[in-house]
Amino acid sequence: MRLGLARPSLSIFPPILSRANSVRPISCSSISPPPTSLKPQTPLFLRPPIYSATLSDLQKWQQWAKNLASSVGSHFTDLDNGPDPTLLHREINWLLQDALENPKLRSTHLGTDDGDTVMKMRAEMEDLYTLWKQRIEERRPFQYVVGCEHWRDMVLSVEEGVLVPRPETELIVDLVDDLVKGNGELREGLWADLGTGSGALAIGIARILGPWGRVIATDLSPVAVAVASYNVQRYNLQDKIEIKLGSWFEPLKNVEEQFVGLVSNPPYIPSDHIIGLQAEVAKHEPRLALDGGANGMDDLLHLCHGAASMLKPGGFFAFETNGEKQCKFLVDHMQKESKSSFSGVDIVSDFAGNKRFVTGFRAKST
Repeated sequence: MRLGLARPSLSIFPPILSRANSVRPISCSSISPPPTSLKPQTPLFLRPPIYSATLSDLQKWQQWAKNLASSVGSHFTDLDNGPDPTLLHREINWLLQDALENPKLRSTHLGTDDGDTVMKMRAEMEDLYTLWKQRIEERRPFQYVVGCEHWRDMVLSVEEGVLVPRPETELIVDLVDDLVKGNGELREGLWADLGTGSGALAIGIARILGPWGRVIATDLSPVAVAVASYNVQRYNLQDKIEIKLGSWFEPLKNVEEQFVGLVSNPPYIPSDHIIGLQAEVAKHEPRLALDGGANGMDDLLHLCHGAASMLKPGGFFAFETNGEKQCKFLVDHMQKESKSSFSGVDIVSDFAGNKRFVTGFRAKST
């Protein structure tokens, strides 16, 4: 993990908000284990510095990249709330930080005549030109360009086929943290992260549980399972987190009613709204992790139904939604259809004040 390169979350994506329509039937199927040859890509900042370039070459690239970013103007922002040149210029610096073995050395020589100074690189100069052209011309997410996302106090590997973890999802970990501090049973029990993607929630919760509880994380995507496993290993949590391939609860049939906690950031975008999202999202992020059906509620309803049978009495759940309308829809459904199964159902706002999460507990037997 990098030291001394702290920066805010790389996420350029605003919270994904849409409207709700009608419900479509839920389908859930498991798939076979991933091929053993599936290997996630190594993030740029973790690659060996086996290349080199002169300071002059880097300055030439940086000026070219800035000119390309400036040429965007307000086009991306006007088109779909995409990145403006100010953010793109910051990304240029972040890309250089990840590509250089010693970014501080470059800063030391800036403004001097030491253009022939040789810098150790984690990528060839040709690769930097290619990566930045992809960022601008293809609207490829910056997280996929560098292969990672800064999330909470972690740097998580991400790549095509894996949803980029959003800052607002961090609040689920905070909710769990507050909950387990005064509850030994929840702190020492078994948790589930369904649709784990990069493994962000599973890793965040496992670190909070410390030496006590465990986490099982599931995902339908073999790529996500490989990336999540890679991130788990990077944080040395193999003994705390088990990653399973399959759809939602399918891989958990042998541990029904054994979980003290269940969390998920599922697909919740209505199918017809995906085309209108930011190009970085609509064109590049996995539709499997975005598309929640006709009104975005398919997977949320499935998770709600499953939580009633998977959680122990008194077990906690937290689901992320697309906003206030989905929150109210889900709470209303739980109160009408599963009233005896849950207690303390609540709506929690995200950092921006948007109603985003539905939380609650499995009802205890009376």
